[in-house]
Amino acid sequence: MSNRSLNLDDTLYGYLLAHSLREHPEQIALREATRNHPRAGMQISPEQGQFMALLVKLLGARRTIEIGVFTGYSALSVALALPDDGRILACDISDEYTGIGRSYWNRAGVAHKIELRLAPALQTLDEELAAGASGRYDFAFIDADKTGYADYYERCLQLLRPGGLIAIDNVLWSGAVAQPARDDDTRSLQALNQRLHDDERIDLSMLPVGDGLTLARKR
Repeated sequence: MSNRSLNLDDTLYGYLLAHSLREHPEQIALREATRNHPRAGMQISPEQGQFMALLVKLLGARRTIEIGVFTGYSALSVALALPDDGRILACDISDEYTGIGRSYWNRAGVAHKIELRLAPALQTLDEELAAGASGRYDFAFIDADKTGYADYYERCLQLLRPGGLIAIDNVLWSGAVAQPARDDDTRSLQALNQRLHDDERIDLSMLPVGDGLTLARKR
């Protein structure tokens, strides 16, 4: 028995994957294609992708937002969980990185669900708000520049319906958030974590999944 989360060594982590993970062949292929990328550490873990897919199904989500696409594994995970008429508004600024994932989206049969917009995410989100999309989204995943997290959170909260869910990645930042901040990214995450803890507009849970994952449900 334990009253706190376990630390996973390689053996236990391998057991977790062997007894939980169910990946589409294109998810496996995309992870392998990203493994040796110079910024491979930006990709979420496969168990986190599966967890987010389960959340999307539990929500009955049809319209979702992703801020920070990288090579597209998280978008692929969510797209596979959406119904055929579901949509992801995928926000990124890198044609190079997102271009890696597009062929995998196509082969998985979900490319039609992913609307990739190559522009600053705040611009895209503000365009959605200006177009009257407030309250029309079910789920949002934030995994981009850390200094922008607070603004992304506020925009997503406006775009989500009541009962919608925001998932925010890297909130533990390899443990740096529990120490005096030495850089702007850490300071931004510390401020955001406190801000969400105090925010009465949401129900909140911070989980030790990956590099820390916060779930914020809009009340």
